[in-house]
Amino acid sequence: MTQRSDHARLSAAALAISGVFFAIYPALRPFSDEVTLAGAAAFGADAWLVAHMLAMVAFTLLPVGLFGLYRLLEDSPARCMSAWALVIGQVGVGFTLPFYGGEAYGLHAIGQEALARQDASLLSIAAAVRAGPGLLLFLSGLLLLGGSAILAAIAIWRSGRYPIWSGVPLALGLALYIPQFFGTQPLRVAHGLLVAVGCLWVALDLWRGSAATYARQVAVRGS
Repeated sequence: MTQRSDHARLSAAALAISGVFFAIYPALRPFSDEVTLAGAAAFGADAWLVAHMLAMVAFTLLPVGLFGLYRLLEDSPARCMSAWALVIGQVGVGFTLPFYGGEAYGLHAIGQEALARQDASLLSIAAAVRAGPGLLLFLSGLLLLGGSAILAAIAIWRSGRYPIWSGVPLALGLALYIPQFFGTQPLRVAHGLLVAVGCLWVALDLWRGSAATYARQVAVRGS
């Protein structure tokens, strides 16, 4: 295998794992009111912690997938577009993860303490964890990730190497990441499945692209 093919297969695996975790996250995450002890139980549950950790891994793996796409398209007309998708995606993930850390660890600790004291008033601290500069950074990160996915979809479209619609589900899923927070659990689970489909579709293209790249390299060496 060539180095480019190896990168593409690694990126395909990363995107596939990312997609699976994006689907599991909202399905596993407990949903409840966030003002009573039922909300404290949701925050303090192991499922809350695990679900948000899976989300953090899912976001972290996205740029790995975008790197593979860039490597496969760096000799195509879509090279510049895929490079911008990679850079913007990396920055977007960096902006997004701190907020998820607060959700995963901060709210989990608040929920456990509220349960231990049987004092639902402690849940008011959750609003402070979710507000302020951290929220602005988080929203900026998600907007950047949406833009990154749209650029990746355009790069796939222009490359002429993959089905033109391959990147659209992922672009749509990441572009809708902010609005889906206002939905119910079924809607959020459906959104997670959309992002998963988008990740898996691009992962499949990367895997097939790695094989095509290897075949071209073998043909060149044999000629």
